Amino acid sequence: MRIKGFFGILVFLLLVLGGGLLFLSSRLNMIYFYIGEGLVLFILCYLPFFYRKIVKPLNTIGSGMELLREQDFSSRLSPVGQYEADRVVNIFNRMMEQLKNERLRLREQNNFLDLLIKASPMGVIITSLDEDLSELNPMALKMLGVRLEDVQGKKMKEIDSPLAVELANLPKGEKVTVRLNDSNIYRCTHSSFIDRGFQHPFYLVETLTDEVMKAEKKAYEKVIRMIAHEVNNTTAGITSTLDTVEQALSSEEGMEDICDVMRVCTDRCFSMSRFITRFADVVKIPEPTYSLVNLNDLVFACKRFMEGMCNDRHITLRMEIDESLPDVKLDSSLFEQVLVNIIKNAAESIAPEGKSIVPEDESPEPKGEIIIRTLSPATIEVIDNGRGISKETEAKLFSPFFSTKPNGQGIGLIFIREVLMRHGCTFSLRTYSDGLTKFRILFP
Repeated sequence: MRIKGFFGILVFLLLVLGGGLLFLSSRLNMIYFYIGEGLVLFILCYLPFFYRKIVKPLNTIGSGMELLREQDFSSRLSPVGQYEADRVVNIFNRMMEQLKNERLRLREQNNFLDLLIKASPMGVIITSLDEDLSELNPMALKMLGVRLEDVQGKKMKEIDSPLAVELANLPKGEKVTVRLNDSNIYRCTHSSFIDRGFQHPFYLVETLTDEVMKAEKKAYEKVIRMIAHEVNNTTAGITSTLDTVEQALSSEEGMEDICDVMRVCTDRCFSMSRFITRFADVVKIPEPTYSLVNLNDLVFACKRFMEGMCNDRHITLRMEIDESLPDVKLDSSLFEQVLVNIIKNAAESIAPEGKSIVPEDESPEPKGEIIIRTLSPATIEVIDNGRGISKETEAKLFSPFFSTKPNGQGIGLIFIREVLMRHGCTFSLRTYSDGLTKFRILFP
């Protein structure tokens, strides 16, 4: 029961008591009647005062508590003219002012944290208690290669992204370093924070690509220079000696076989020198000379150049272009070489060098296909229906000297990686669930 109800009961009892006193005093001496009447009048006059000084302040304080429950920290209570109640009112107002300032400080702090997370070079992914994706900062969206509206509310394992696959398999509390098929290297952390008594899982993704690439490049540049120097010096001495011996033996009878062996050894030395020079050329890629280039024209030129090789292997090479593409700043000569390497790799995944995908006893109807596609915004895709790339191979594709070809040297993809990174492009090489392998290049 509210205090107003108790006050009403008190008024009723006092009125009954006053009526009883008047009844009794009317049967006694008149002086007792006047005393009783005066007492009743005093009670009646005191009741409004009691209500104003006791009941009303309590109602005011109760209203303040309702404001506090509703978290309305901007409202204040007015003094009620009663000392004890006014003291409570003053304490309440000071408390509300402190709560208001604290809320403002927390709001400013949260805004700062939101700005910090959005501007962070690390990917931040926050999930709900049901492991649904709830918040992703711009860097996380870029790393995953997705849009917020496409992934919000989904689970990590439902996202079509190589990084999402790695994150979905990462146990809580663990930290791992992964290398993906786009040559990017990430340090991934799966942890949680407490909010309102519940643990909210989140992921932190830190890119290590630049640091690792610089270290790798520095290491293999040093190794290549050392090997090239030693091999070229050694082969130069060997070939000189072999030439001298061959000239000396060529005048002798019965030495033709030995001279042939000498020439084979000399050719082999020259081949080895050319081989190591190719490796050395990887670290001598010139800085790009930028100019505005139409991507469709660039793709068309590369298609014309590679059509002969594809036709020899009975591979269809076709284009799908977007006429609305704007011109892009790039080094056309370097990029032509990149596209040539990509198309060549795609063709070799369909039919190895020197072989056709069509048996000799069958009609030469093309079965392999390579599509060069341009898309907005400023994207090139090279798609083939070759053998595809296994999950184990994807992470090693852009590693130095790694190759899936029997006689591969592992420098083609290194060259592609270096040129694309110097242009600021993002790229990926991946075999999708439909069996198609796609090399995607996205310009900045």
